[in-house]
Amino acid sequence: MLNLTDIKDAYYRIKPFINKTYVLNSRTLNKKICSEVYLKCENFQRVGAFKFRGVCNKLLLLNPLERNKGVVTHSSGNHAQALALASSIMGIKSVIVMPENAPKVKVEATRNYGAKIIFCENSVKSREKTCTNLVSKYGYTLIHPYDDDQIIAGAGTAAFELIKEKGILDYIFCPVGGGGLLSGTAIATKGLSPKSKVIAVEPEKADDAYRSFKNGKLYPSNYPDTIADGLRTSLSKRTFKIIRLKVDDIITVNEKEIIDAMKFLFTRMKLVVEPSGAVSLAGILKFGNTHKNKKIGGIISGGNVDLEDYFAKFYSHI
Repeated sequence: MLNLTDIKDAYYRIKPFINKTYVLNSRTLNKKICSEVYLKCENFQRVGAFKFRGVCNKLLLLNPLERNKGVVTHSSGNHAQALALASSIMGIKSVIVMPENAPKVKVEATRNYGAKIIFCENSVKSREKTCTNLVSKYGYTLIHPYDDDQIIAGAGTAAFELIKEKGILDYIFCPVGGGGLLSGTAIATKGLSPKSKVIAVEPEKADDAYRSFKNGKLYPSNYPDTIADGLRTSLSKRTFKIIRLKVDDIITVNEKEIIDAMKFLFTRMKLVVEPSGAVSLAGILKFGNTHKNKKIGGIISGGNVDLEDYFAKFYSHI
């Protein structure tokens, strides 16, 4: 299983490529929950999300033949953009399989970063089958969004940076979808500070990780309808194993709590954060009502919000 050494190695490997993102706090937030809160703002990472860390680590470890043949993945979000940009920087061909209903803003961003896009039907089965066919036909290397040790190690470098900068934390909160970021965060945190508590946060409407953790049985995510679209994926056997060993608890938050957290970040801290990224703060706010005088960290995983409709209201007045 991965350990702190793997996280450290990944950190120094990807350091020339990534942004060392800000750690911010808010006096209003600290006062609100009577604790000191440090938010690791991966919305300032390249492509606007932590995904760039794991992808860089994975690509840097490809052998020459794999680099020459190219890489492929299926994604309609941050992983697609991260793979497209990292591949472009490293001179590797990338192919991204995206569903036909993928948001236009994300399709254009992925294309602008240099990837070739292949569309498929709007189902996980179709995405996976299309990727499998491409790997079989062209010999591409599949870069999975989270079910990969090297992706997990790269994702864990965000927590590694946070703790190195701010010291030992009583708690660290992290979103959970497929479990890659949570797995890396837990390994880094427990490696640097074994007594720190790692708390995962998941939408109530996508609570498969919560149920899996509580019951000790891996449940799938069955097309949940949550605003936190980046957290609709299921844990893998790999990430579930790590989470059961390293994570202290998983809590859930409702849709209003997620939106309230986004609103707080936007209005009080002037941060644009996507729903999936705001989930960790929603958990901190919920948790903070019962725990005081603690030193708390939170991973803000990304900031890719489609603001086209928001700005359309302003353009309508021109």
